[in-house]
Amino acid sequence: MPYLEVGDGVELFYTDDGAGDPPLLLVHGWGTDSHQWSWHIDALASAHRVLAVDLRGHGYSSVPETGNTPHAMAGDLDVLLGRLGIPEVVAVGHSMGGQVVSILAVEHPERVRALVTLDPGYGMSAEIAAGFPRMIAGLRGEGPHRAAERIDEWCTNAATPAVIRRWHKRRLYGMPPHVLVEAFEAMFTAPGAIGVRPASDDYLARRRCPVLSIWADAGRAGWEAGLLKDPASVVLSWEGASHRLHEERPDDFVSAVEGWLRRL
Repeated sequence: MPYLEVGDGVELFYTDDGAGDPPLLLVHGWGTDSHQWSWHIDALASAHRVLAVDLRGHGYSSVPETGNTPHAMAGDLDVLLGRLGIPEVVAVGHSMGGQVVSILAVEHPERVRALVTLDPGYGMSAEIAAGFPRMIAGLRGEGPHRAAERIDEWCTNAATPAVIRRWHKRRLYGMPPHVLVEAFEAMFTAPGAIGVRPASDDYLARRRCPVLSIWADAGRAGWEAGLLKDPASVVLSWEGASHRLHEERPDDFVSAVEGWLRRL
C-alpha cells in the first residue's frame, strides 16, 4: 500500500482503488483510521476512483510530536492531491473528518468539487461544549485511553452492533495519547477551533460548494441547513442512527451519496 510524504517529514498512508469521475476522498474521524471505510470502499470503487487516507497521527501515517490538528490535516490532504495529480475531488468526512474536509473546502476551494459530511464534528452547542474541559483533563490524565473510551460512549446507541463498538475501542487504545488530546483541543477549545457555535457558523458559511450532510441529530441538521450556500446542497437526518451512522447503515450511505452525485 502506498505512502506519500506531504512535508516536514510527515508521511501519509493511503489506498487508491477503482476508477471513474468524480474521484472520492474518504476522511476518517478522531481516534480511528481509514479502515473505517472498509464497509464502503468496494461499493464506491465500482463507479469512482476512491482514496482513503490515514490522517497524520492516526493509523499507519506519521505521528508528529505536534501539529496534529484539523487545519494541518487539511493542508496535508491538499499536498497529497497535488502530488497525485488529482485536481479536485468529492471530499467525504466523518466526525473530525467532517471538519477536515470543510477546512479543505474553505482554504483550498479549487480542490473540492463537493462535500459529504457525516455527523460532522462541528456545530456543538454551548451546553455540550461545557463538558469539553473535563474531557480534555481526562485525556491529559493518567488514563488517557480510558478517558477516550468514555468520550466515545456517546458515539453509539442501543442499535449499534457490538462489532462496531469493539472495532472503535481497539483503535482508540492504539492511539498515541498526545494526538488524542491535541486533535480534540484543536477541534473544540483551542484558538481558531471551529467545532463550537458561533465559530462553526462563521467558518462553515464560507463553504461555496454543494454539500450533502447526513446527521444523527435532527436539531443540528436543521442548524446546518441554514448555512449552506449552494442550491444543490442537501441535509438529511437519519432517525435512530448513532454517530457511527455510516457504519451501521453502509448500504444506505452508499445509496445516498451515489444518488446525490448523480443529481449533481
